[in-house]
Order: sequence, then structure tokens, then C-alpha cells
Amino acid sequence: MGEVLGVGLTHFPAFLGGDDRMATALRHMLDAPGFPEDRRDPAAWPLAMRQEWGDDEGLAAAARHRRALVAGLRRVRAAVDAFNPDAVVVMGDDQYENFREDLVPPFCVLAYEDMEVRPFESTRFGPNPWGEPPETVVAVRGDRQLGKALVAGLLGQGVDMAYAYRPGHHPGLAHAFLNTVLFLDYDRAGFDWPLVPVAINCYGRRLTANRGVFPNLADPPAAEDLDPPSPHPFRCFEVGRALARVLGGLPGRYVLAASASWSHGFLCEATGYLHPAVDVDRALFGRLQAGDWQAFGALDLADVERYGHHELLNWVVLAGAMAELDRVPQWCELVESHVFNSDKVFAVVGAGAAR
Repeated sequence: MGEVLGVGLTHFPAFLGGDDRMATALRHMLDAPGFPEDRRDPAAWPLAMRQEWGDDEGLAAAARHRRALVAGLRRVRAAVDAFNPDAVVVMGDDQYENFREDLVPPFCVLAYEDMEVRPFESTRFGPNPWGEPPETVVAVRGDRQLGKALVAGLLGQGVDMAYAYRPGHHPGLAHAFLNTVLFLDYDRAGFDWPLVPVAINCYGRRLTANRGVFPNLADPPAAEDLDPPSPHPFRCFEVGRALARVLGGLPGRYVLAASASWSHGFLCEATGYLHPAVDVDRALFGRLQAGDWQAFGALDLADVERYGHHELLNWVVLAGAMAELDRVPQWCELVESHVFNSDKVFAVVGAGAAR
């Protein structure tokens, strides 16, 4: 019987840059055509957001935010080290990177072989925290046989799972998966476990309209120009339950990781795309602390979209798996932010933490 360790973490892209780049998404929205003029002025922002922004446009708060994120990542990494898995299976969103107009599967197991990636070729966020040059190559181990076994098992469970043996539009790994490797190796101790990514179409209706990133507020798409929706939370939950059953039937030890921040400001219609839905995240985090996995499966897709919870669907798959295994969190933490685009959540749901 296989053993499964559940973990959750962020893959926050701006974390790859300096503290002065951490508020990149907010600055983009404030400068975007069509953004409400009365919301560009910090005087109109909520008090907590103004305090975080401060008189240095969030620079001091960014240093505090980074310290909190590093602490969370180190705690998750310590749990993975102690568990010593045979492979790491990561649920992550594809943000108009590998999957585009020619093919958009709701779910897809990326059964890749070993690959070499260059994570710092783009300098969008400036120098990286490790001071590594743009030509740096990171070796990532794959596990095609495990990927195939997951697909075969899921098909046997009634989940019509897509799969791929090589990348499509995006060379290497989409950022949700690559950043997971980089962040879990924040202290550069090495990441030598095989990786099996499971891509989820979290962006749904906004995938091609937003090109996976920012909404066009000046000329928003008509309803008929939007894409079909993401897989619904209840389906993500069912897929997670099936995934847990498959892993439980395989020999070995597996980390099942949800890689995503929670509410994203640039997706959050409920706050006018200014900041994350912090209060909603806080309430849902309480459900995580209580091990109330069913609350994640019961989320309404319209609310997911309204609160910028698109990438939370990665966590819903994890919730389904942990519900199937009847586990409760050993540790979890919420790192709130109004300024740095998203609330970040970390969790460890141990292999022995039965209810």
C-alpha cells in the first residue's frame, strides 16, 4: 500500500524577484487602462492595505512578507525531507503556458522524462533571490512510469484523465510546477525527487481572454467571447479522492502537493481587482484548520471566479484526496496580504495524521 503526505504551498511568481518587485501585479492594475480612477489613490483603499503600502510603496512590508513565506516553505520542505518520498505529485494551474487555443484539457497528467530548465531566462522580476545568472540550468527529474500508472488508475476509477509525454507550447515546465521546485529548494539543498505535474485548467472562462494573466478592464470581452468554465470544485474534489485511491494502491511513498496561492487580487471581481478577498480567505482557512475538506468540494464555481479563487482549485483536489484518506492537517498557516496580489497558505497533512 502506498503512503501519501499532503502539502500545500504557494508558487507566487513575484517571489522570484527582489522585494521591490513584490507588488508588481498591484502596480500593473493601478496603471491599467479602465481601472477606476477613484481606486488608484491609496486614500481610497482599506486601512489594512494602506498600512501595508506605507510610505515606501510596500517595501518594508515586502521584506516581512518574504520572511513569512520563507518560513512556511522551510516548514513544508522539512516535512517532505522527513517523509522521504519516492516522487512528488504536484497539482498546479496552467496559465496559458503549455495549453492554449488548440487544446485545453480540464486535467492533464504530465508524464515527462527528466528535463533541464532555465528558470531565470526571463528577467521580468529582476535579479532572483539567489543571485543566480540567467543561463542557470536546473535539472528536474521526471517519472513517466508513475505518470502512466496514475492515468491508468484514474481511468479505472472513472476519471477521464488526459496525459502528455512532452511539453506543448511552453518549453520545460509551466511556472506553477517550476516555482514549486525552486521554492521547495529555497535553501538550495537540492530537489532530487521525481516530479509528476498534474495540470488543472483553473483559469477556465478567462484563459484565452486574459492570456492567463491580467483582465482587460478597458475593453472587457463579451460573454460569448469567454471560454468554457474550469472544472467545478465538486469535480476537482472527486478527482482528488480518486487520486488518493490510486496512490494508495501503488507501492511507495508519495507527496501530493497543491501549488497555488488563494484569492488573487487581479482576478478578484469582488474587490474591483484591487486586492485579494482577505476576509473570505480567512474564513476558508478556518475550514482548512478544522480539516473540513467537504467545504472545499462544496464551493460554488461562480464564487470561485468572483473572489479570484481560480487557482484554489488545485487545493480542492488536495482536499478531496485528504478527505478520502481521512486525514487532518498537522500544521497550516495563512499569510495575508492586500498589496502582494494574493494570500498565501501553507499546510502539512501528515501520512499518520488520521482523524
